[in-house]
This record gives sequence, C-alpha cells and structure tokens, in this order.
Amino acid sequence: MASHRPIGTAFITGANVGQGNLLAKRLADRGVRVFAGVLPGAPTDLEGDNRITLVEQDVSDGESVRKSAEIVEAALNGQGLDLLLNVAGVANIAVGVIEGVKMEEVERIFQINTFGQLRVVQAFLPMLRRAKAARIANYSSGAIIANPVGSGPYNMTKHAIHGMTLTLRHELAAFGIQVTSILPGGVLTGMSANAHANTLKTWHAQPDAVLAVYDKPLGNTVKQVLPDMLEKSGSTPDEAVDQMMAILDQPKWKPISYVGKDVKPMGLMRRLLSDSQLEKAIRSTFKIPTAKIPSPI
Repeated sequence: MASHRPIGTAFITGANVGQGNLLAKRLADRGVRVFAGVLPGAPTDLEGDNRITLVEQDVSDGESVRKSAEIVEAALNGQGLDLLLNVAGVANIAVGVIEGVKMEEVERIFQINTFGQLRVVQAFLPMLRRAKAARIANYSSGAIIANPVGSGPYNMTKHAIHGMTLTLRHELAAFGIQVTSILPGGVLTGMSANAHANTLKTWHAQPDAVLAVYDKPLGNTVKQVLPDMLEKSGSTPDEAVDQMMAILDQPKWKPISYVGKDVKPMGLMRRLLSDSQLEKAIRSTFKIPTAKIPSPI
C-alpha cells in the first residue's frame, strides 16, 4: 500500500514521557523536524537531543498554548506544519463513581484532556493550513467503547475529544487536512503502572458513604478485573508506537484508528453488535452485576 507523503514537520503534545515521548523519538529517527510540547518544569529525557526542539506547553493554560504556537510559528518561518499529534492527557484525576467525584476535579480533567486538545487545535490550525495535506491525530481512548466503571469523568473527556475530531473531519475536509480519532487500548506506561495498587488506592479514596453503596457491586470489577485485564492484554509502549507509526504511513485516514491489541476486538464488536448487545458483552467481560428489572404488574 502506498504511504502518505513524507512528513517534514510535526508538533507533539505531552512529549515529556509516555507515548508522546516515544513518538517524538521515532519521528526524529525518520528525519522529521520535531517540536515536542513539554510541561514546564517536568523532567524529560528529550533534553539534549538536538534533533528535537523542546517547546514548553501546559495544555490546560490558554496563554501557555498561545506562546508555544508562537514559538513554532517563528521557527517554521512561514512554512506549514505537516502533523499535529494531540497526545497530552491524564487519567488519575476525578477517579471514582460519578456520584462521588468532586466537581473541581472533573473540571480539572476536562481542562487538560478536552479543552487542552481544543486549545492546541485552535492555536496550530493556521500553520497546518499552510502545509500541503496536513494531518491531525487527536488521542481519544478505547474507553469510549467500554466506558469502564470508576472512570466516568475520564470517559467523558474522551467522548468529547472523539466528537470534536469527527466534527473537524467535516470542517477541515475542504482544506485537505485529514483528522483521525486515536482510540488506544491499555498501554503499560507510567499512566497505568502498578495498576492493582493504584486502583486500590484511588477506589478507597472515595468518601465512606460512596464506598458503602458501591464497593460491594463494583469493587471487584475496579480493583481486580480491570487491572488483571490491563496486565494480561495491554500493549507495551513500543507495540503501541509501532501501530501509531503504521497509521502515520497510511495515505488515507479513517475516522477512527485503533491502537492496541485489546481495543481492536472491541472495535469489531462495536461494528457488529447492537448497542444493547455490546453493553451486555462488556458487563459480562468486566463482571458488572445487573439487577433484574421487575416485570410490570
């Protein structure tokens, strides 16, 4: 299959560590001029790599995003930007059942995950339009298929990103800019390290009144089933990056791009099953109990 035209320039958010970090290195290995968005003050092993230009960027801060775009704009000196990888995001904020999460934490995770990607798209689109056949990959999540319990606010942010991405596909089609929604499955990175210990800690950090209601029906799912599945079926960081690099080589992007050996079967199920059938399969897989609804009298 023919590949997409060579990528000359790329900006990657959240490149301090994790997938963004590895993607920056892989693209630099290909000779791409990489601008790596890094959180101010956060450590990164990209320092000293003269192939990569570090650009301080806090996606939750509009002024920080604006300044980062100005730096890249000046460096490009009128040239276009070929690729935007919107990777930055967090999963360890506003964890717990929806009834018990704190609104200030919900607002915080939206500021980073959803509004952060929106800020970056708005700031960098003028540069992308100047390029020929530029592309944007927004990182949503396989969670929008499974909607795992105890991660409601995170799931919500990723549904919003997916919706933004599908809208951008329409709005930017006239400019020749391709956009795809990346749906990663479980990746064994720092974000998901020590899954059993971390989920146990965050689950029991919920208010006692909330635990009294939800621990019996959902505790095993959150503390045992989900971490077990991540450790068993999650992709290594290199596996996930290999798949993402293969997506970058595709000449025509689909609306959704699946990354990870655990999420691709879910994508197939999403296409073949009805909504109710998919929900039933997910509850069975994750051992989520369902009370019987009384028959009408």
